[in-house]
Amino acid sequence: MQSISRRRLARAACIAAVSLAGAMVVAAEKAGPQQPWSQYKVHDMTRPVPPVVTPGTASTPEQPGKPPSDAIVLFDGTDLSKWQAVGGGEPTFRVVDGVALSYGPKYMETKEKFGDVQLHVEWAEPAEVKGDSQGRGNSGVFLMGKFETQVLDSYNNRTYADGQCGAVYGQYPPQVNACRPPGEWQTYDIIFHHPRYEGDKLTEPAYITTLQNGVLIQDHQRIEGPTGHMHVASYPENVKLETGPIALQYHGNPVRFRNIWVRPLEALDLQQHTGQVADTTAKPAEQK
Repeated sequence: MQSISRRRLARAACIAAVSLAGAMVVAAEKAGPQQPWSQYKVHDMTRPVPPVVTPGTASTPEQPGKPPSDAIVLFDGTDLSKWQAVGGGEPTFRVVDGVALSYGPKYMETKEKFGDVQLHVEWAEPAEVKGDSQGRGNSGVFLMGKFETQVLDSYNNRTYADGQCGAVYGQYPPQVNACRPPGEWQTYDIIFHHPRYEGDKLTEPAYITTLQNGVLIQDHQRIEGPTGHMHVASYPENVKLETGPIALQYHGNPVRFRNIWVRPLEALDLQQHTGQVADTTAKPAEQK
C-alpha cells in the first residue's frame, strides 16, 4: 500500500513539473506590456537578436592576442597598409620585428574614417629611460584625428596632470596612474562617442571611456573640444565633427605599437535600440 502511494505521489509530482515547464514556455513566448522607448514589448520574441561575435583572446608580453571576430584589424604586425601619413602619402612609422615604431617626421592616421568606436591599442615605452616630463616616451592616440588620449612614460615621471599618460590631453587627467614600467607592453581599450549635432548646432560633446591595462582611467568623460597645446579647448562653430581617422602621434620618441583593432559601434547601437539589424558586412578579423 505504501509503495502504491509513493508511486502515485511521484507520478503527480512529475505531471506537476511538466505542467510548470509548459507554463514557463508559454510565459516566455507571450509578450508583456509595450516598452515606451522602443517599438517592442517586454520579452518580445519578434525582436531581432544581437549578432554573434566570437570574443578575442588576451595578449601576453610575448604574444599579442586575437581580436573579436567583428573587429577591423588596423595593424597585426605585418604592414601599414591601413595607414597613411597625416595629409597623405606613405607613413613614416616603420614596421620592425612585428611592431610599428613611431618614427618621424609625421603622425600616422588610418585611411578609413570612424565615428563611435571601441578601439584597442597596445603600446610600449622605450626600455631605456631617457628624458623626463613630456620628453619621456611621448606619443598619443587621436580619435577622429582631433581628440588625443596621451601616451607617455608616466612611471615615476612627474609632469602636469592633464598631460600625463591616459589624460584627455590638456583637459582631464586620468582618474589613476595605471602605467607599467618602461619596456613592458601596455593596453588602451577605448570607447569613444563622437559629438552630436542638430543641423550645425552642437547638442552633445564627444565622450570617452578608457581602460589602461584593465584599469578604468576615464569614465564616460566629456571632451571639451579638439586637442590643442596651451589653450582652452572648445568646439569650432559651423563645423560638424562626426567622423575622422584614428591617428598615432610622432613626438620624437621611439614608442612601439602592436595589435591595433577597432569595432564601429553606431550600427550596433541602432539595432539595440530600434531593432534595425546591424550591418555585419565589415571584414572580420583575420585569425592567425
